[in-house]
Amino acid sequence: MRLLLSGIVGSVAYGLAGPDSDVDRIGVFAASTVAFHGLHPPRESMVTTEPDVTLHEAGKYCRLALSGNPTATELMWLPEDCYETRTEFGERLIAIRSAFLSAPRVRDAYLGYASQQFRKLTGRDSSVGGRHRSAKHARHLARLLHQGRVLYATGVLEIRLADPERFRAFGERVAGGALDEAEALVAAAERDFGQIRTPLPDRPDEETVERWLLDVRAAHLPPTRYRD
Repeated sequence: MRLLLSGIVGSVAYGLAGPDSDVDRIGVFAASTVAFHGLHPPRESMVTTEPDVTLHEAGKYCRLALSGNPTATELMWLPEDCYETRTEFGERLIAIRSAFLSAPRVRDAYLGYASQQFRKLTGRDSSVGGRHRSAKHARHLARLLHQGRVLYATGVLEIRLADPERFRAFGERVAGGALDEAEALVAAAERDFGQIRTPLPDRPDEETVERWLLDVRAAHLPPTRYRD
């Protein structure tokens, strides 16, 4: 396994971290190419807690990012100070980050993940974790909708929020009982996605993404041995 790109994501990257916030990391690695042809293919993801680290093999990472997965996508758009590993292939991945984007998948992914946060606020288990957890879900709901709309409207993913206090205040209001405010925010975002004229294409540029992945595979083949 060779790590190609990794960095700090989540609340720290967004500027929403508090004293008790975890430090979340995500990365992309390349497995040996020949390992895919054996009886036991390499693991596609490695997840640990304490510390919180998620690593995806290059092929799986590409599939996640092409689907619009927000957590996977943000790795390619991090502020400079959040990167911890940047190899040549990692730099190339950042350089082609726009190739992963498409209007329908960005819209569906960000609205879908925000809706998950809303369901956590209103579901049967919403009381688990108390006010602190509810505020966290509400913050992430607002953050996902904001990032999704900006990405959909501009083609650029804003990771570090310009006004994190606005999201913290929203989280506290919703945790205090203002669920109607969260519901209204989701409804407004759905309307906005229907009205924004997006620069994003209807389909991602899979040819560019596949070219990068094939180069990764070629670079991780064992050396060729010649016989006289």
